[in-house]
Amino acid sequence: MTETASKPAAGVQSVERAFELLEVIARAGGEAALSELAADTPLPLPTIHRLLRTLVGVGYVRQLPNRRYSLGPRLIRLGEVANRQLGALATPVLKTLVEELGESANIAVLDGDMVTYIAQAQSPHSMRMITEVGRRAMLHYSGVGKAILSVLDDERVQRLVAQAGMPPKTPNTITTLGKLFTDVEAIRERGYALDEEEQELGVRCVAVPVPGAPTPMAISVSGPVTRVDANFVGLAVPKLQEAAETLGRQLVADAE
Repeated sequence: MTETASKPAAGVQSVERAFELLEVIARAGGEAALSELAADTPLPLPTIHRLLRTLVGVGYVRQLPNRRYSLGPRLIRLGEVANRQLGALATPVLKTLVEELGESANIAVLDGDMVTYIAQAQSPHSMRMITEVGRRAMLHYSGVGKAILSVLDDERVQRLVAQAGMPPKTPNTITTLGKLFTDVEAIRERGYALDEEEQELGVRCVAVPVPGAPTPMAISVSGPVTRVDANFVGLAVPKLQEAAETLGRQLVADAE
């Protein structure tokens, strides 16, 4: 009787440990060495080896030629389905923002060393910002990307940006790590990020991180600079923060 009862507990522990390794690899930007996994978890090295062999065998982790481990291709489909579900949850919140502010609203999640837009509610204006769901953007020039960077520690910010690089998208794009850190620190202090025509000329974006989200994410509104001016930003920030808190509570409730 005692032996039978102990088996489910061991099985659950193995699942928890496997997910712990996946999360460590994800936090490292999608790729990690065995030594990094051993340093970032309390697991014994033989346990890490055993779990990695299993995860590699089912396609959730792959071993690279340099012997580092990365997230595997089978996670892509899971991520796509999860993003669709999250997008469906976020859509009512985004539609409320559009009704209140009149500009397109988006939500994006950290995806490796970039962001992926997972939902949008479009502005009723004929001239509006349209972002295709599933499109990826770089962290250093997007409002949602910089909002996400503001909730990460400096070491991770530097690692992600170093992996992706900082190519210019417009003449306004920040292209040096020093200037990016200055901007990120300002975002942390004031609570919101701005894309000042850094991703597309003529377009301004205001974004805030979603508190309590299971994966780093941000919500934003964007539109032509002629409408999205300083007065608009002052009106938009509290509404964005309220929307982000609402979505964060929903995500926490779903996870319980």
